[in-house]
Amino acid sequence: MASRTSQRPLRRDAERNRTRIVAAARDAFAAHGVTVAVDEVARLAGVGVGTLYRRFPTKAALVEAVLEEAFAELLERAEQAAADDDGWRGLETFLEAALALHARNRALEDLAGARESRRRRAAAARERIGPLVATLVRRAQEQGTLRPDVTPEDVPLVFWGASRVIERAGAVAPELWRRYLRLVLDGLRSEAATPLPQPPLSRAQLRRVVEAAR
Repeated sequence: MASRTSQRPLRRDAERNRTRIVAAARDAFAAHGVTVAVDEVARLAGVGVGTLYRRFPTKAALVEAVLEEAFAELLERAEQAAADDDGWRGLETFLEAALALHARNRALEDLAGARESRRRRAAAARERIGPLVATLVRRAQEQGTLRPDVTPEDVPLVFWGASRVIERAGAVAPELWRRYLRLVLDGLRSEAATPLPQPPLSRAQLRRVVEAAR
């Protein structure tokens, strides 16, 4: 019994070290790209290089852990938004949260597309988030706050547009995307609705656009 009890703090320490390493790597990759040295990640995490390698034998394993955490956080934000009884507030909150994560983790998008396993992970995350977004759209329309001709396939276009602002202006005006998002959100409100000149993308067309962007 004494032996098992004495091991518990070590396991807790190991988990804390893993959390610190992944957080440090996520910040380092976002700021400097995946070329940042593993030694630097260990330094930022406040652990030895040996400790880092015990948890992550290769840099690829560390990248996978960082991406898993990022996708999990995005999914959590989508679930929280879908749990909001106010459909418009949920949709607005999710878009703001997703774009804030993107602004903080710009380099992770490139990492996600670098390997087939990571692309599959990103696709799996989208598959889980998609129905939640559809719930937000339907609820907001039922409550009369979202224009009725918006579809769930329109939501990624809003995200992509604001992402472009982040990529182009992020170094000069890091928060400019919030202005763009507000302009778009105001246009999505039902009271501002005027007929749209083009139909929405179908799901098949949206998949083709996503594939082409890679």
